[in-house]
Amino acid sequence: MSNILIVESENDKFFIEALIEHIDIDVKVGNPICTIDEYNCMGGMGKLKHKLKELKSRLLKGDKINQVGIIFDADKVGIGERKRQINEIKDSVFKSNELDLKIFIMNLNGKGELETLLKEIKSKPSPIADCLESWQECLKDNKLDKKEFDKLWIQIYQRYDCCYKQEQKQAGKKCNNEASLKDKSIYDFDKDCTELSKLKEFLEDFRD
Repeated sequence: MSNILIVESENDKFFIEALIEHIDIDVKVGNPICTIDEYNCMGGMGKLKHKLKELKSRLLKGDKINQVGIIFDADKVGIGERKRQINEIKDSVFKSNELDLKIFIMNLNGKGELETLLKEIKSKPSPIADCLESWQECLKDNKLDKKEFDKLWIQIYQRYDCCYKQEQKQAGKKCNNEASLKDKSIYDFDKDCTELSKLKEFLEDFRD
């Protein structure tokens, strides 16, 4: 039997895997509601229906799936609207009793995405990334929206605030999200952050 966690992107996958390791969810494969042992990485809402149809096909073929979770970003639409969209898509594929889908919407103060949360829980000084605020002010009417800005902030933080000079020469390998989340301690997974705590509680539900 398996548990499936559907996430939007590889970056979400790296983050969730790092968080799972941190909170030590280590349950033997085969237990009901045990470890999250499969990821479906997606590009957003547009592919969700296709992924759920694939999941339904597996169930019809006899695959044993204990629990399904989904983690999507709130973005600008907010938590309630994102959940409504997800449930609407789910209901177009499954009957009401066919799939118990657990949903978590990544956010900070009701909006945002993974990078918004990562920025909140960064654990190292960020003098270079913080300079982006002044740069943003210089742009005036051409400012980046918050989604774009937070993504850029995280890239600069990881590459220039948290990577050594030698690593920066291989930034694509040494300073990307995968390396930063798996191999470096530049985020505080124990920070007193309401949304981080809620996410950890969501993941704990997959523990037997």
